[in-house]
Amino acid sequence: MLKLCGFAASNYYNKVKIALLEKEVAFEEELVWVGGIDKSLSPLGKVPYLLTEQGAISESNVILEYLEEQYPHKSLLPTDPYQRAKVREVVIHFELYIELVARALFPEALLGGKVSDETKEKVKKQLDRNIIAFSRLVKFDQPYLVSKEMSFADCAALVHFPLISNVTKTIYGKDIFTDLPIHEYMTRVGNRPYMIRMNSDRKANTELLIARVKGS
Repeated sequence: MLKLCGFAASNYYNKVKIALLEKEVAFEEELVWVGGIDKSLSPLGKVPYLLTEQGAISESNVILEYLEEQYPHKSLLPTDPYQRAKVREVVIHFELYIELVARALFPEALLGGKVSDETKEKVKKQLDRNIIAFSRLVKFDQPYLVSKEMSFADCAALVHFPLISNVTKTIYGKDIFTDLPIHEYMTRVGNRPYMIRMNSDRKANTELLIARVKGS
């Protein structure tokens, strides 16, 4: 059986977890904190990583591609090559130009640390620009972000949208996605039964993570 390793406070861990649940693939979870990771399983000590019968796979997008090839039933990629590329394009834009940029705010927004005003201003400018670009790639007038069915793009969006919304509300007093119909999208797509359990796991694990950081 597959084993998903990492911790449920991680949005990238939860992105893979959504794909596994959506595909109805049997798997187990193993709690592994950063700092306690076997580098032979995840070379940079990152989460998540997936343990398979053949060995370990790291990097969330690579894991998604593996799941798609190994378990092609209930596909999370369109059949058309162009549309498949568009799904991947949205994920890359979201994670490199929005999530990675917003991550500079996490120490203050999530972990009780402090981020400089200069950093906050720089991040705000980048997010304002990059979200406009991102909005040109997605379609909020259909059930899912890119294709007519659930895709990798939605697996990413379901975990990244809420996190970045909460982080920017905390830092700037305003949701950075306020001009996009994110609430409607999350209500429409995020009402899957497993999302309740996943969000509960995320909340509980986030409290453990904060306690670990403050205690270190």
